[in-house]
Amino acid sequence: MNLKKLVNKGIDGLSPYEPGKPIEDLERELGIKNAVKLASNENPLGPSPKIIDSIEMILKETHRYPDGNATRLKAKIADKFDVLEDQVTIGNGSNDIIEFVARSFLGPGDSAIYSEHAFAVYPLVVQAVGAKGIEVPAKNFSHDLNAMLDSIEESTKLIFIANPNNPTGSFIEYSELIDFLEKVPEDVLVLLDQAYFEYSSYETKDIDFDVLQRFSNLVISRSFSKAYGLAGYRVGFAVSSIEIADYLNRVRQPFNANSLALHAAEIALGDEKFIQKCLELNQEQKQILFTELGSLGYECLPSRGNFISFDCKEDSKDAFNKLLLFNSSTIFVISSEFLEFIVSSFSITLVYFSIKSIGDSSNSLKFILTFNNKLPNVITNHPYKVSIYSSGPNP
Repeated sequence: MNLKKLVNKGIDGLSPYEPGKPIEDLERELGIKNAVKLASNENPLGPSPKIIDSIEMILKETHRYPDGNATRLKAKIADKFDVLEDQVTIGNGSNDIIEFVARSFLGPGDSAIYSEHAFAVYPLVVQAVGAKGIEVPAKNFSHDLNAMLDSIEESTKLIFIANPNNPTGSFIEYSELIDFLEKVPEDVLVLLDQAYFEYSSYETKDIDFDVLQRFSNLVISRSFSKAYGLAGYRVGFAVSSIEIADYLNRVRQPFNANSLALHAAEIALGDEKFIQKCLELNQEQKQILFTELGSLGYECLPSRGNFISFDCKEDSKDAFNKLLLFNSSTIFVISSEFLEFIVSSFSITLVYFSIKSIGDSSNSLKFILTFNNKLPNVITNHPYKVSIYSSGPNP
């Protein structure tokens, strides 16, 4: 049987998304112990203690199917954010929302726009549904909104915007984003991916759901995986117009969020004290790393949320290969996009790499940095992703 004749052409040309390795696999392969994962912006404080305390009650009911409509969670979201329940779509993580939007509004002959250095899933879902992806070159490692507007074609139905951007941490200010949305044609949808909204809104004014009253072509997605500490539960949501939500819910599979995830998300929304603690920790420790990197002469990109990106002036794959040869008793890993930490017993050595090289650099790199002893506490309570980028052509 020739499967190539049967497979969707968009799927045939895809390469699977490669997440970071599980800690257990990495430790076994490298013969190390006590690895700490620093890859995916996971909350080091974990989920709210209120979730842990109440989860046993739900475990006793896991022989039953979950609420296929996520009724209680949608009601909680609607109440907290002052929107209608019919505007809400629940996803198995916000990744699910991205796929719902692509499947609902894109097909062969259509096009979608996204930025260079943006979330890797955008081009994957566009290609998977047979549409054309238009990647717009980044400006200072951020979205070039004017260039994205100029890239709109007759076939364009969707624009992806990640704010803050994953993985560079760049941020589009409120006024810039509103101005952009006002210029996007009404028949082109904008998916505003706010997976890190809690972090960014703690630092500055960010787009909230009230703007949906002005922009009927806007979909805002958020996640419980980051600040809420529920990455392993897999639950996210979108808020949009009722009309758009109706289409998204047509492609949403029943029971796409399990009972534990629904329960955990409901509890998490109500524990504002815990979220505040997480946001304060992130801000405090991110600033320490910014300061230390600056004192060592490493240029950091402006960042909002729980990202730090700095220029390592080293080819990413070369740096990674050197890391594998580095001998240390404790390794703090791993960036799915960009980072490696290696820690000795007396000082912290920061080593970093980029899996996908952003520009080429022939510059040699002093790629091991040793920090003083005030950093170990920062690393062990690490709530953010640290990224590196290679210097090269003007970004």
